[in-house]
Amino acid sequence: MASLFSFRTPNGTGRRLTGTARFSELLGRDFNRFFTVNLFTLLGFLPFTLGALAAILSSSILVLIPACVLGGALAGPSLSCMYDAIFRSLRDAPGKCMENYRRAWKQNWRQAVIPGIIFCLFLGCYAFMLMLFWWSKTAPGSGTVALFFVSLTLFTMFFSLYWPQLVLFEQSRTQRFKNCLLFMIRFFWKTLGCALLQIAYWAFLLLFLPWSAVLLVLTGFWFILFAENFLLYNTLNKIFCIEEQIAQDFPEQAPFYEDDEAWLKRKQEEERI
Repeated sequence: MASLFSFRTPNGTGRRLTGTARFSELLGRDFNRFFTVNLFTLLGFLPFTLGALAAILSSSILVLIPACVLGGALAGPSLSCMYDAIFRSLRDAPGKCMENYRRAWKQNWRQAVIPGIIFCLFLGCYAFMLMLFWWSKTAPGSGTVALFFVSLTLFTMFFSLYWPQLVLFEQSRTQRFKNCLLFMIRFFWKTLGCALLQIAYWAFLLLFLPWSAVLLVLTGFWFILFAENFLLYNTLNKIFCIEEQIAQDFPEQAPFYEDDEAWLKRKQEEERI
């Protein structure tokens, strides 16, 4: 079974590449997969985006709440499938793009609905407050701005750790919540840095709209989530034993690595057969 899902490593050592070489390898290999899943994710967030925009333009919190609830029920499962594609790439899991996407949707949509609603409620409120700051005749105080930014950063840190657990493990929401808090405390600076990177990315796209809409289609969710989780993956794998648990429960998803010599030998044997 392992030979069906083997990976020939470019460095000829039979081991994964590391650092920028690994980053480039995954981008080159899985760009089409990320791009496709990102389009579905954008579609999943479209109802929430339109509803939140209508609430902001009408300055109505009564429009915002149902828009976040209804939009979040679709956005949550869509985002979980994006995370699933990213973590399959990071652990070199086999499978075709659409097969994995359908499997991820089927497995995750029920448990992703409520987190999606909560996620979009927070996100909608942050967007609503930001527009109020922008349109206000008087500039908000430094304390208000600091509170807003700190809250947004903690929100980003928390959900950056919550979604991976949702797509990787069968856990209770209480256990995921506890794991997020413990991970944030133990690896605060690493988690903070990744959260700030994500905030900077979305701020850049927001500030340069409508021109950045093209970039949103090309890179959208996948690029920043891939970059962020690439930086966190070794730590996440060490703490949560991601690959060990998946190899134990789903051995067909475990990759097998070969060096160049072993790869050539296997190919020659297959040709003889």
